[in-house]
Amino acid sequence: MNASDNNDIFTYRRLRRAIGYLGIALPVLLVVFSFIPFFKTEVQPSISDYYYTNLRDIFTGTLGAVGLFMISYKGHWNKSLLKNDQLLTNIAGIMAVGVALIPVTPEFEVENILTLIPYDFSWLGWFHYGFAALLFGSFALLAINVFTIGQNEPQDIPVSTINENHIYRFCGIAIIILMILVPVSEMLKLFRYSTLILESLALFFFGAAWLIKGRALGDRGKLGEKIYREHNAEGTEER
Repeated sequence: MNASDNNDIFTYRRLRRAIGYLGIALPVLLVVFSFIPFFKTEVQPSISDYYYTNLRDIFTGTLGAVGLFMISYKGHWNKSLLKNDQLLTNIAGIMAVGVALIPVTPEFEVENILTLIPYDFSWLGWFHYGFAALLFGSFALLAINVFTIGQNEPQDIPVSTINENHIYRFCGIAIIILMILVPVSEMLKLFRYSTLILESLALFFFGAAWLIKGRALGDRGKLGEKIYREHNAEGTEER
């Protein structure tokens, strides 16, 4: 492997980490800042409801950044649409921007709805839900079908419980289950913040999958062998 290939690999890893960190940071920042009086924002019923608060810029800015990173991520082409890295990341990126720009229908009356489309149409909220569903669906497919492609299979390193492919599949399945639970919890009216919690957990699993793919925990020694099935000696520095 030449120096150019190495640089490409580490660039991709940094991009994957950036996507993962942003996904995990979004709900954390929104909720933490909600408890700081300076921002004059209460904890909202869902992440999307933060669009109508003083923390709107964090919501739209983070989603916009995730969207742009996903679109700029040049994945691998695959004949199967469900395993097409390039297609799924582009769809996810576009959907993330759509979720950021087309807000959910507010639960309360808002004097000035400042949006890209300056009209108070109730059906715009359904576009938001559609974008969100496709976004998380793409996240799940990437984790289950794409991230699990191409792992090394050395015969002398057994597949451990924390093998990366097990983590990806777990994260992808968790995202699907959580997204199914969102409308169920709203219909049953479990409690006020059920949607916020379920969405936050889904973003956590999304971020975790991308961080593992970006080797945020490192890949040296026994941990690297268990997760990535690779012999990477301790002390070797990643460029």
